Parts: sequence; structure tokens; C-alpha cells
Amino acid sequence: MRTAGVDLAAESRGTALAVIEWAARGACLEQLTLDVDDAQITRAAPGVAMIGIDCALGWPDEFVGFLVEHADLRGAHVPDGGMAWRRTLAYRETDRHVREQTGRWPLSVSTDRIGLTAMRCAGLLGRLAAEGLVVDRSGQTGAVVEVYPGATLRLWGWEVRGYRRDPEVRRGLVQRMQREAPWLDLGRHVELMVDSTDCFDAVVAALATRAAALGRYDPPPADHQARAGREGWIVLPSCSLADLRP
Repeated sequence: MRTAGVDLAAESRGTALAVIEWAARGACLEQLTLDVDDAQITRAAPGVAMIGIDCALGWPDEFVGFLVEHADLRGAHVPDGGMAWRRTLAYRETDRHVREQTGRWPLSVSTDRIGLTAMRCAGLLGRLAAEGLVVDRSGQTGAVVEVYPGATLRLWGWEVRGYRRDPEVRRGLVQRMQREAPWLDLGRHVELMVDSTDCFDAVVAALATRAAALGRYDPPPADHQARAGREGWIVLPSCSLADLRP
């Protein structure tokens, strides 16, 4: 089995792709590439069992409905404009689930700059589907899931303060990864994980994708299944890194 993780940026620069091969006796970081474009991701996807993308796969239902109504100036629905109402437009159901599990809100795909990345992701999902991959934004079927490396690390109990800015913090996290998963061969990619936040997150994304492939995460509740198919659903591993061992 192979799993891939993509730390997606709004353009090729800063986008990283990691591919981990899982064998009977261990796992190996087979590929780690920085500054990848959509074509490279699309070519890699058929060769893996599942690909995890660190990006929102959709927008909140309420936000989409609001834009449609606002576009033709319908008068039937007049928003109250209060903060509680605006939060329904800003956050998806999966974002609220992440908040419950980690105590932190993910960035809003509606109101933060990650919206630019989500626009790219929408095109990428279309390209993957055109290549024959089943794309189910809820993650329940198909080969694509949404992942969140920062939340994954917090759920594992790792101290992540400053890891996106400080290479030495990332070095400590890589060393911890090697201690807790001695069966995971990072090969020649260690320094790239230390030097690049994007590469480090892509590896964590590939690990979280392994949890998804094993069914070791909380799926969307039945009453939110349809919504998750439109908005996306973040895979939060319900197991430790050690539990991903082949």
C-alpha cells in the first residue's frame, strides 16, 4: 500500500508531495518533493491507495447559499448580520468538529486567505476525477481525503508551538517521529523535512492518510453525511503514530 500527502498552497511554489510505501515489515518515505504542480499530483494519485490533501475540499453550505442569494439580490432572506450568523458562513461542520476535538478553530475557507488555495484545490479535484479517481469529499469512499497536519500532531499529544516557523522545532519533531516510529524509514529526506514546513506537513498528511485508509478516524455522523459530501470532512486520526505500524 502507498499513501500520499499533499501540503497544498495557492500555487506550485510551496506545495509539497509525500508518498509513503507501507510494507509488511515497515514503511518508507519513498518520495518527498517541493514546489509541485497539479500535473505532478495528478500523475502520482493513481499509484497510491489514498491521497490526503491539506486543504478545505469545499465551502460551508450556508456560505454558498448566501452568495447565491446575494448575487441576485433576493429580498426574501435578510441576514441579521450578527457574529453568530456570520460564523455559520465562516465554518463548515467539520471545522466545528475539529474545534470540539482540539480546542482550536481551523482557518475559515470563507474568510481567510486559504480560500485561494481552496480554489486551486477545486480544480485539482476535477482533474483527479477526470483521471478516473473517485472523489468523495466526505472521505467515506474513493481515493481522496481531507487532512489537517497541525490538528493531527495535537491529537498525538505533540508540542507544535512554533514548528511552522522554526527549523529547530521541526528537527525535534522529526526526531520524535523517528523515536516513536522506528519502523518508518525517512531515508534521505530528513533535512528536507527540517528545512521546509511544507515538506514536513506533507509527510504528516501522508501519515494521517494511512489512518484514513485503516478506518482509524471519526467519520462524519450520519445526519451530516450529505453535508460532508459537499463541504468536505477532515480526517482526524483516532490512533497514535505507533498504531499506524504495518
